Amino acid sequence: MTDGIAILGMTPEDWPQVEAIYAAGIDAGHATFESVVPTWESFDSSRLPDHRLVAAHASGAVAGWAACSPVSSRPVYAGVVEHSIYVAPQAHGGGIGSLLLEALIESTEDAGIWTIQSSIFPENTASLRLHERHGFRTIGTRTRVAKAIVGPAAGRWRDTVLVERRSQVARID
Repeated sequence: MTDGIAILGMTPEDWPQVEAIYAAGIDAGHATFESVVPTWESFDSSRLPDHRLVAAHASGAVAGWAACSPVSSRPVYAGVVEHSIYVAPQAHGGGIGSLLLEALIESTEDAGIWTIQSSIFPENTASLRLHERHGFRTIGTRTRVAKAIVGPAAGRWRDTVLVERRSQVARID
């Protein structure tokens, strides 16, 4: 349920709740290859400040978060980002992911970013459907791209599906 949810810029004060949601995603085993949640300092230095969002209840409880990282430090890739979206387990299926992805698309397009991409485990069908509904297309599957070290797939080579969304607003002339 998205009633009473606001999409806000992520602040350091949100970090404990963001960290807990991130940890739940790691523990579930189908969200990331990460094995531990980074520190706030590491997260903060690797994500673009204008594209870090939280979905928050009026009470301040965070139901999910989204963030972007540059895909490269090379200037030619300045308009291409990789993103992550995590929703608290108790909020799965309630539309939080859609709210976050819509807001992330808007913030990146307003900044002139023309491509948003992500790698998603094929088992994460909810995330694949979410991205498809928001205009992402599948580029391909990276077969056995890395070996999981935590979660239910620990020790197994994993595939990822590369998805991208090209902006119809940000110009790439």
